[in-house]
Order: sequence, then C-alpha cells, then structure tokens
Amino acid sequence: MTLERTGWPAEIPALFPTLGGLDADAEALLRRSGARVTLPRGTVLFRAGDRCHTFLMVLDGSVRVQMTSENGREIVLYRVARGETCIVTTACLLTHTPYGAEAVTESEVDAIALSAGPFHELVARSGAFRDFVFASFGTRLTGMMMLVEEVAFGRVDLRLARFLAEHRDPAGGLDTTHQALAVELGTAREVVSRQLKEFERQGFVALARGRIEVRDAAALLALAEER
Repeated sequence: MTLERTGWPAEIPALFPTLGGLDADAEALLRRSGARVTLPRGTVLFRAGDRCHTFLMVLDGSVRVQMTSENGREIVLYRVARGETCIVTTACLLTHTPYGAEAVTESEVDAIALSAGPFHELVARSGAFRDFVFASFGTRLTGMMMLVEEVAFGRVDLRLARFLAEHRDPAGGLDTTHQALAVELGTAREVVSRQLKEFERQGFVALARGRIEVRDAAALLALAEER
C-alpha cells in the first residue's frame, strides 16, 4: 500500500465524531501522520500471518474481512464500511501479533492510513484517541459475538432466508454463487445448495447460474423469524 498525503478530509468530524475530543497536539499528530489513500477494488490489504503496519479509517467503500480454515472453508467475519475501522487490525497492533485473517476491498476504498508508530503514540498520549479506538473495537466485538452465536447455534436455513431477503438487489435477486453464500454463512457449499433447492421447491426463490431470484421475500423473512 502506497501512502500519499493529501488534504485532510472535511468529513472526518462527521464520520468519526469521537475524534472531536482530541487536544491540539494529538490532532496535529493525526493530521501530520495520517495519509489519505485510494485502494482499487480487489486490493488485498492483509493476509493471515502478515505483520500489521497500518491502522485504516474508512471514509468510503467496503472492506471484507474473512478467515479460511485448514481444510479450505471460508467465513466472512465482518465488513469495514464508511466511518468504521478494523477490529482485527486494532487487535494486531495492540498485541504486536500477526494477522489471523485476510482483508480484501469489495469496492474502491477511500481511507486514512495511520502507520503503527503514530498509532501507538496517539493511544499512549490521547485519552480521546483511546476512546475512539476502544469504542470501535467494542462495537465490532459485539457483532463478532453475534456471528459466533449464529454459526454455532443458528439454523442455516433461517440465516440463509434472512440473507436472501435482506440482500436482494432492486431487481429482486442476488448475483452470487452457492460458494459465496457458504462463505457468508460459515457453512459448506453443499449445505447451501441443498437448502436453496428446498427454497426453490417451496417457491421462495428461482435458481439460475450465478443468479438467485427472490420470488417471495415475505415468506423468507417469516421463516427467518422462526426459532
């Protein structure tokens, strides 16, 4: 990743309101050390085993963070979107440990990149910056715990029904594959394919190559509410 310093974004206070509490010295350090970057879609930000050198504050776009098991199974942990930071990066910076996941940009991403040295200096010197870092960390951790609960205890059919209903495009469907859905839900492709066939049999969806048409979103949402 090449860091190129540009003008300080005017949207920073709105996207990261906690930073409004920075004192003059901390704000000057952040402005001086932060570099605005533009990352093309498909950029790999880090892989499992990499050392962490950069704290990223996303101004626009989306980054997908995922893990791959030894047998090749993948699961999406979360996405980092506008006004958010990455909990895996924060954990690696604070503990000086390598990444245990990978991150890829899903669209062009506009962000502020802060290298490890200034990040640690700001954490040590500024209570407001610490509040910003740990508030972001805590919010994301809650989401991660919900994901663990869903994967460990949730029924795949209910989770798949909700995903299909909530992520359909304006045309009423999703351009995706069974494997991509399996990664989203943390399960096997065969499980997703079998469940989609059942949804198709019930008239909830229609399946085509690389496309799933949602025929009855209300029925999918009603199924998702079952326990």
